[in-house]
Amino acid sequence: MNTPAADGFRMPAEWAPHERTWMAWPSPNPTFDDPRDLAAARDAWASVARAVRRFEPVTVVCGPGQSAEARALLGEGVDTVERDLDDAWMRDIGPTFLTNGAGELAAVDWTFNGWGAQHWARWDHDAKIAAHVGDLAGARTYASKLVNEGGALHVDGEGTVLLTETVQLGPERNPHWTREQVEAEIHAHLGTEKAIWLPRGLTGDYPPHGYGTLGHVDIVAAFARPGVVVAHHQPDPAHPDHEVTKEVIGILEAATDARGRRLEVVRVAAPTVLEADGHWADYSYINHYLCNGAVVLCAFGDPRDRLAAETFGRLFPERTVTLVDARTIFAGGGGIHCITQQQPRV
Repeated sequence: MNTPAADGFRMPAEWAPHERTWMAWPSPNPTFDDPRDLAAARDAWASVARAVRRFEPVTVVCGPGQSAEARALLGEGVDTVERDLDDAWMRDIGPTFLTNGAGELAAVDWTFNGWGAQHWARWDHDAKIAAHVGDLAGARTYASKLVNEGGALHVDGEGTVLLTETVQLGPERNPHWTREQVEAEIHAHLGTEKAIWLPRGLTGDYPPHGYGTLGHVDIVAAFARPGVVVAHHQPDPAHPDHEVTKEVIGILEAATDARGRRLEVVRVAAPTVLEADGHWADYSYINHYLCNGAVVLCAFGDPRDRLAAETFGRLFPERTVTLVDARTIFAGGGGIHCITQQQPRV
């Protein structure tokens, strides 16, 4: 059976030019089971969509009959389509888009099982969204048997991918896969050559700390350009992520990428708040989104928001840094990167 890599496709880095951004509209579900929580989530998702729309087209997938209400909040210029949905995390339920340098678009439809079949998750509809979006985008879609999500990987566009052991190798997702099998499947579908494995994600991303993904990498570390990684740094020893991020940063600083470069690691300090909703906070500026000409950056009403914006401004001097309050999104289990998915320009 042909694979995307064998057919000449690869996943471009997020900073490559986009055709559009895809999002999903929050629906009544266990994540937003209170009408007030749902209303707040929709306001937060709409704020992100409007911020991205200033720089590139946005299409929001809505549940049946929800487009009109969504458009009222999304405002002018944001497209909507309707498909059956369970939740609203397009990074994870949507496809991973690929290009081949010859004007063709492809998409990976990973197997989705509700972030490791977690008790609060529903995924009958969401497991089909990647194929729907790939079809809407006119992409050639490749299905993978690997249980995986878009927030569980990050690429540099030059052959390197970041992964997390508790996600792709966790018993909740792929209990019978070896590390070698996972890497082979990832490389065959992303066009990558080298995987850098982090041992785990942030503390708040695991039970019993509310909703979580069991360790997605896109809240911990992300490529800013080839050879350069931004990494979450928790400077306060009172937070368990102090030790977690110390270990992760050490691994990244010792790593080399697919081209043999030693990684430069840019530490981005966590917000000062240590707890949220009675749990250890996993607020992170790493969960940002790069769109055409902009960095859409999580804000938390925190003194370190400005420092993070300055750091990203130095890393991406040609882009506008746009801060959007992400506290409501994090209360649901993710951030700005988690609710967006880029379709690269071909």
